[in-house]
Parts: sequence; C-alpha cells; structure tokens
Amino acid sequence: MFDTTRAFGSFAVPDPDTALEFYGTTLGLDVRPVPGMEGHGLLQIDLGGDHGVLVYPKPDHVPAVFTVLNLPVDDIDAAVDELLRRGITMLRYEEFRHDAKGIVREGGGPLVAWFTDPAGNVIGLIQE
Repeated sequence: MFDTTRAFGSFAVPDPDTALEFYGTTLGLDVRPVPGMEGHGLLQIDLGGDHGVLVYPKPDHVPAVFTVLNLPVDDIDAAVDELLRRGITMLRYEEFRHDAKGIVREGGGPLVAWFTDPAGNVIGLIQE
C-alpha cells in the first residue's frame, strides 16, 4: 500500500534561515533548500544513502516534547566536546543520570546525549 522506499520524516521550525545556519554551519550537516520550493522555506537535511529529513516553516511552531532527530556518532565524547565548543548546551533529564558532559552512560543501552536546535526541537546523539 505504501512506497516505504521513499518515506521520510519531517519537523517544523519557525525560521528556516536560522535552521539552515544551525544545521548546515553549526552541526555541519548537508542541508539545503528543497529545489523548486525555495520561496516556501522548505529545507532538506541529507543524511546519506537516499535518506533525509524535511524541515518546514511553521510560524506558530511549538517544539515537540520528544526527540525529532537522532544522529548516530562513533565517539559520543568527541561529538559532545565539539558541540560544547560550538556553544551548544546538552540537555539533562531528571529520569536519567548524566555524566559531567551530559552523556547518559548507564542502563546497558547505547550512550546518549541530547540538545536542542534554535527552535527548541530535541536532537539526540547516540553511540551504540
């Protein structure tokens, strides 16, 4: 019934220019306006392998209370150190024990840390 080979996720931001700067420059992801939709503020974050996320403008945007994007990393310590160097603050949740950097290291699962984009959307870093 569905063509899952072309499925994709999306999330909203109030200002696509700020999102383009954050995701492209601050995080260093491959992000660009969607061809033919430049006037509408639609952005595509290319995650490689024909995978991507659509970012769309929503002036009355309210951030979700959950993670909208998870970014796998090989070395979470190095990734968190670099994000902190770039001025990003790691989130801390009461239900988890975080180390000094904001990384959750217990529970037998992957190592995880979270931060927000300028719109308040939660992004996770995961090292499995």
